[in-house]
Amino acid sequence: MSATRAGRVNSWQGRPPGLPGAVPPPSVPLSFFAAASAGLVACGVAWIWVRSTAVGDPTADPVVAAVHLAVLATLAMGIIGAMHQFTPVITGRPLYSIRLARLTFVTWLAASWLLPIGIATEQLAITAISGVFAGVGIVLLVINLGIPLLVKGKGIAVVALRFALVGAVLTTCLGITFVGDRQGHWFHLAGHIDLAMAIIGLFSWLGITYIGVAEKLWSMFMLAHISGAHRAGQLAVWATPPGAALLATGLAWSISSLAYIGAFVLAIGLASHLVSLYDHMRQRRRKVDLHLIFVVTSAAWLIVGAGLAISAVLTLPDDTHRGEALAAAATAAFGGWLLEALVAHAHKVLPFILWSVLRARGVATGPGGKPLMFADLYHRRWAEVTYLTVTFGIAALCLGLGASLPTAVALAGFLFVLTGIVITTNLSLPPIWLLAQLAR
Repeated sequence: MSATRAGRVNSWQGRPPGLPGAVPPPSVPLSFFAAASAGLVACGVAWIWVRSTAVGDPTADPVVAAVHLAVLATLAMGIIGAMHQFTPVITGRPLYSIRLARLTFVTWLAASWLLPIGIATEQLAITAISGVFAGVGIVLLVINLGIPLLVKGKGIAVVALRFALVGAVLTTCLGITFVGDRQGHWFHLAGHIDLAMAIIGLFSWLGITYIGVAEKLWSMFMLAHISGAHRAGQLAVWATPPGAALLATGLAWSISSLAYIGAFVLAIGLASHLVSLYDHMRQRRRKVDLHLIFVVTSAAWLIVGAGLAISAVLTLPDDTHRGEALAAAATAAFGGWLLEALVAHAHKVLPFILWSVLRARGVATGPGGKPLMFADLYHRRWAEVTYLTVTFGIAALCLGLGASLPTAVALAGFLFVLTGIVITTNLSLPPIWLLAQLAR
């Protein structure tokens, strides 16, 4: 695409001075993040609904529907929004097309809601339609992000995003196969197959996106400078996707040796991610704040997930039900790693995006009459409430699934609903109030 054509397709009228031209219009990432909040609310409602079924059979259809609301409508929706925002920032090259970005949002929104609805209601036609939407959405995503990532950009974050695109394609292909199997019964979707699909999605797509982008955001938000090549970050990016792929393949085909090798490589990648976080914390020039507490808690869920996964492997030969329960809890903890990180960075990234919107519309001062700051765009106390609700929600879900406690699962659902409502209200009402003040 020519420079003139790219500029016209990706134009943003009223762009504030000093904002890089490659950055997409705010409506692109904001639409994904808003939908992710709605997905979290729906996910919470679903966990309340399946609280008893989840502790009896974690692979039952109602539970699978709740999981897909968590992974597709919440985590993937938010991560795709982040990919649209950070790919242009990291590469310095605009998206191929803003229209494709909006079509990606529509198709993924349809897929992420129709699939769990189809599974929960046992309507095969709905699941088939959701598979079509998911396939189209990922094709659009690859076209829109793949061109800037392949044409321009270097560094570990760019490598991570390239891995993420491959992981997104693999995850979607597996999902479409899952949908097709519900139509044609090609093979038996046992629990280890579901787990293999989850591992690819969580680590080879969603997780590697966070790991790569975090290498940029941690330095920015912690004011941390790590001189020279950052080996821990590089190892985290290069080891996590292949480790997840080997582990998932070993699980899917029941090849124990391959699964153990994959688990070892994946553990190296995730451990390196934690070492990278430690390095950034050690070099930070900013005092402990809520963002750092969020990020450290997010990392802790990785450790909890690893412990639960090891417990599941040791327990399965003697007690199948208990082993499956622990495996489900481990998956929840790994998902909690990403959810906690997504909520954490939403409180940093969204105010930055909203700040640009307000400045573009002429809002220059905050509530106190001083120059508009990012901190003016949300209330700290409500952000602290969000930290508590999402953290205890993840803990309750892990406890409920691992210890077979339906009340704990229901509590987790309630806390997720509360998290979605609070974060949406907290990040939207202050900017709306400022715009209303300007209109007066």
